[in-house]
Amino acid sequence: MVINVKIVTVHLEGVRMNMELDFFWLAVGLTAAAYFIGDGLKNFKNPKSKSMMDYMSDYDQKELIHEKYVHHTLGIDKKDVQSLVIEHKDIPHIVINNNVYYPKKRLLEWVEKLDK
Repeated sequence: MVINVKIVTVHLEGVRMNMELDFFWLAVGLTAAAYFIGDGLKNFKNPKSKSMMDYMSDYDQKELIHEKYVHHTLGIDKKDVQSLVIEHKDIPHIVINNNVYYPKKRLLEWVEKLDK
């Protein structure tokens, strides 16, 4: 009979541990829900204002790209960009203080025209 009591006690401690984890995840879920609801209500009277994600996407939309980073924009290797520039002198670019910059929008449109 003593053995049965110990087994029940161990079982109850396991249930207590599971309940503590359940309450933890419930608290995490409620905290996340409160954050997102609060963030949505923050600009309730000004729906045209930018959210944090809009600011992050604007960071990626630089208008001029330095020649070192053109390969990131086009998704090709640096050596391929160098050969593209040598082969096509009409590539849209701007020189400022001896640095070559490429207008992102015009560059992407130019590459699309090359494909046609």
